[in-house]
Amino acid sequence: MLSKILLTSAVIICAFFVLRQRHMQGEKQSLPSKLDSEIKEKETSTAKDELAADLRVGAYLFLILMVGLGAALYYFDWQDDHTILTIHLHRDNNSAPVSYEVYKYQLEERSFITTDGRSINVASNERMEVLGLED
Repeated sequence: MLSKILLTSAVIICAFFVLRQRHMQGEKQSLPSKLDSEIKEKETSTAKDELAADLRVGAYLFLILMVGLGAALYYFDWQDDHTILTIHLHRDNNSAPVSYEVYKYQLEERSFITTDGRSINVASNERMEVLGLED
């Protein structure tokens, strides 16, 4: 999904600069032929300065977009990792399961660390039921 957004924004930026350049070339052709070389040099330098300014603005916008997207993705990943899950351990000799609360990033395959800092290893004869995971 992110690659689609980046590709679309890159195409839009390239199209903007191509259209801008065509527009500037069209203005140059419409000038009367009586202009002397000093006026032409001044206009070409002005056009180059405008293009450089447009490129600079485009680069800054792209940089802001990338930093903003990176920050948003980092925040959503952090928020997902800090989701609290409830884990029920069903043991053979107990009729009621034992419940623990765990952050999602602390959950491993056969062990986990609870929110209060206890490290729990799940034995092979125990069944672990995780509540709160979304598909």
